[in-house]
Amino acid sequence: MKALLPILLLTISNVFMTFAWYGHLKFKSSPLFLVIVVSWAIAFAEYCFQVPANRIGHAYFAAVQLKTMQEVITLVVFCVFSTL
Repeated sequence: MKALLPILLLTISNVFMTFAWYGHLKFKSSPLFLVIVVSWAIAFAEYCFQVPANRIGHAYFAAVQLKTMQEVITLVVFCVFSTL
């Protein structure tokens, strides 16, 4: 069960990062500086999930497995994001 925690944390991390990268596109009238600051704040939240996911996950998975999971999760999250 503990081996599933990194997958959950990586998924949450990816949701935050997708919003940091692309969420600002809905706010085109917002000043660029503000968009950058908000995106960095969201990215900080992303790191608060991503770093523990990799730390915990490395007890169960090799680094290459964690990176592969991260990429697959990224594609799934982005597909959901772009569809919605």
